[in-house]
Amino acid sequence: MSEKVKGPESYFPSIEQKYGRPIEEWKNMIRASDLAKHMELVNWLKQEHGMGHGHANALVAHTLKEQKLE
Repeated sequence: MSEKVKGPESYFPSIEQKYGRPIEEWKNMIRASDLAKHMELVNWLKQEHGMGHGHANALVAHTLKEQKLE
């Protein structure tokens, strides 16, 4: 039996379905942005790409966490 996905990753299937891009593409866009702060990136995704707050927040949180681990 597979474990249920928790945290930001739980949003990923609906983000891909609703906004039509793979998660890795969104994460690459976030990494390539000149913005660095969490809420700046969230607001950018909302304003420039029409993303909802929860989806934008999940993507940014996951991407920034990955960058800290590198």
